[in-house]
Amino acid sequence: MKENYHKWHSLKLDREFEMLTFGSSGLPVIIFPTSGGRYYEAKDRGLIKAVSGLINSGALMIFCPDSINSESWYNYSVHPAERVKRHIQYENAILDEVIEFAEHETGFKKVAVSGCSFGGYHAANIAFKHPDKIGYLFTLSGAYDIKRFIFGHYDDDCYFNNPPDYMPNLNDDWYLSRIKQMHIVLGTGEHDFCLEENYRLSEILSSKKIKHQLDVRKNNGHDWQWWLIMFREYLLKIID
Repeated sequence: MKENYHKWHSLKLDREFEMLTFGSSGLPVIIFPTSGGRYYEAKDRGLIKAVSGLINSGALMIFCPDSINSESWYNYSVHPAERVKRHIQYENAILDEVIEFAEHETGFKKVAVSGCSFGGYHAANIAFKHPDKIGYLFTLSGAYDIKRFIFGHYDDDCYFNNPPDYMPNLNDDWYLSRIKQMHIVLGTGEHDFCLEENYRLSEILSSKKIKHQLDVRKNNGHDWQWWLIMFREYLLKIID
């Protein structure tokens, strides 16, 4: 399998940024790390191995950008307003430096985004805010509500980066028409502590008549052993 390490100075973040890529062609899939995860997490945890056949066949190219959660949502040493602003800088880096690179490398006009746990938040938030760039969204035990990180603080930046808040009020036809074209899967398990968050997001999408699949798996919890299986199955369905 072709694996490449990338490191550059991110203009959006004003610091060095790292990423691993796997493969050289096919549908570009961007995987966001979990809360404390790094750019090598998907490889170390087995997500890349789970879809190695699809990568080697040229059907998929995987992009694993780094996380800066410790500088944004989990940076409790700064005011919540600063945490959100740092997240917005991260989002801009993903849009301008990762997604554009993925489109250039593969020739695709839209990418797929995915993530486990808090990585699911990053995937869903960027997909709903930029549906012109995202064709596929599939989350694995996604945690979508950022209120737990802002300790009662609330401003426009918080609102527009919290899907459970802005999605119910989304009535703009430009956004809705493009989100409705997206292939969306919310994967979770009956013993997953993020189950209710996935039910809630599914209800919001249904209220907007946004077609999606809520996949609640029996006996599944919140861990990698289940995410590996789900990740492979969801991508196989997309490729088929």
